[in-house]
Amino acid sequence: MAHKKENNNNNDDDHTQKRDESGDELPLMSLNHISRVCKSVNDSVEFYTKALGFVLIERPKALDFDGAWLFNYGIGIHLVQSKDEDKLPNNHELDPMDNHISFQCEDMEALERKLKERGIKCMKRTVGGKEDGEIDQLFFNDPDGFMIEICNCENVKLKPMGSIGRLKLPLDKHNPPVELDSNAAKAS
Repeated sequence: MAHKKENNNNNDDDHTQKRDESGDELPLMSLNHISRVCKSVNDSVEFYTKALGFVLIERPKALDFDGAWLFNYGIGIHLVQSKDEDKLPNNHELDPMDNHISFQCEDMEALERKLKERGIKCMKRTVGGKEDGEIDQLFFNDPDGFMIEICNCENVKLKPMGSIGRLKLPLDKHNPPVELDSNAAKAS
């Protein structure tokens, strides 16, 4: 049985932020988890807990397959034991233009030191400029070759290109700054 959370906030903007372009309400709240198929659940648990600070949590007993759930920073990582290793990435090159997940970081140097101490090969770069904000990025692979990015993307403002009324920012989470120009404000 689903439990409905009561919202005592009577702000009309909250109501309009949940509507899609057709006007229907979307009850989405946030990203819940990502799922990763892995060669070794144990190796992946060690990587995500020791290198990135995730915490192993109990999985529902109804899940009768080999896997693990991790959680921290408001997001879950669900690991599933691979039945076919041919489906795992076989290219361990670091290409920022390839599929990856990204984590926001408040101290890039400290995280880079931690990765180096663990012997994790990373690619470091800075993109952007003073006008639109510089972003420091670290790219590396998990034990199965899935690419991970660590960044300080809060240095770049989100600039909605359409109605600001559709942008929903949870108040209890870290959010990048949002820049509203007069056109975006009028379109909402």
